[in-house]
Amino acid sequence: MAISFHPDLVSAHADRVPQPPRLLIVPGLHNSGPTHWQSWLQSLHPSAVRVEQRDWAQPLLDRWAARITSTLDRQGDGPWLVAAHSFGCLALVRHLVLQPDTRVAGVLLVAPADPDKFGVAGLLPQGALTVPGTMVVSNTDPWMRAAAARAWAQRWGCHTVNLGDAGHINTASGFGPLPLAQRWVVSMQQVLSWVERRDRADVSPWSFAL
Repeated sequence: MAISFHPDLVSAHADRVPQPPRLLIVPGLHNSGPTHWQSWLQSLHPSAVRVEQRDWAQPLLDRWAARITSTLDRQGDGPWLVAAHSFGCLALVRHLVLQPDTRVAGVLLVAPADPDKFGVAGLLPQGALTVPGTMVVSNTDPWMRAAAARAWAQRWGCHTVNLGDAGHINTASGFGPLPLAQRWVVSMQQVLSWVERRDRADVSPWSFAL
């Protein structure tokens, strides 16, 4: 499998690359514990930042999206690569709706929760995201059927990776380290650095194997 990036989306962020991109972690409900793949990924990046919700048990979409915004505002300049999980994915794409000038330059959406379970589908983007996105899904995710996940990925213009029988892609499912997440971060860092050097470059021939 490979990650590919639409040249218009990547080039559109060429003027937002004053420094190497940093990693933002956006957990889902109840946060991600020390053995979760998000904690593992964060440990690989000393400059990474985690969004901390005031109440991890209350899935309030706009409040969660606002925490993403305030976290980015406190941290200053970007660009940011964001790795989100479960309900955190919904909060992240809601942030993109509310903050069109966000410093987010790429998103990794792992096992997003079904918007219909929370009654928030109408608050989410109904077309392509404004930044490059990759969605990682599972055939056995209890929080969203694979077909629904693929439909949202297509709507948002995301590249899709299906891990098969992987549950909710969390600690209970054995993740743990998630090497493809690290490969995504490294690949996106390389792309953004390349775009910085070659403004408005055509990256369509570039792909990065997972």
